[in-house]
Amino acid sequence: MSLKHYRILYNRVRDDGLVKLQAAVLFMVVYIDWTLMPFVTKLEGLYLPVYMISVYMLAGASDGLIQPLFKRVKLHRIYLFVIFLDLVQMGSYLLSGYDLVLFTYAILTVFTLQAVTFEVARIHTIAFMQHRIDLKEYLMLRSFIVSSAIILGAGSAIVLDALDAGLKMTLVILASLGMVSIIMEYRLYIRFKTVTKAQPSLF
Repeated sequence: MSLKHYRILYNRVRDDGLVKLQAAVLFMVVYIDWTLMPFVTKLEGLYLPVYMISVYMLAGASDGLIQPLFKRVKLHRIYLFVIFLDLVQMGSYLLSGYDLVLFTYAILTVFTLQAVTFEVARIHTIAFMQHRIDLKEYLMLRSFIVSSAIILGAGSAIVLDALDAGLKMTLVILASLGMVSIIMEYRLYIRFKTVTKAQPSLF
């Protein structure tokens, strides 16, 4: 899909503050995770046995199986859990100076829970967004945001590695971005909670 189409799509939704805020939160979370991902992957190769890596992969793939369990969960509560996971993720950064093995397990656990949570949230968000924007266009916009965040995150990891920033400096940078992300997530939580109370039939 051409960039022109995304420009038109952005112009169409720019007046909808909730859509833009949700897009910004999605970008920030994916960007932070994919900047950190190469460093964590390196630690996996050093410290984790193959069977444990497989366990995390299997757990991360379980979202399709457990989706029905969260059918009636309110959307704003899912984003509250996202905030909780981000706080745990930032807290786990402190473990990097204490025990890298423990840090690796902690961050992989958070990554896995985030992956499942965002897939659960995606279904609920689509159900909500279809009342504000064409569903096909929303999915294309979401795909564009995720792809852009992954590309920029991977690129940032390359730059940080080239500058020999190291894991600790990377975590400091990502913790700063994480604080910004949490503020946006809280704003999004409040917006979704307000809309949920005003229009409970949509959820």
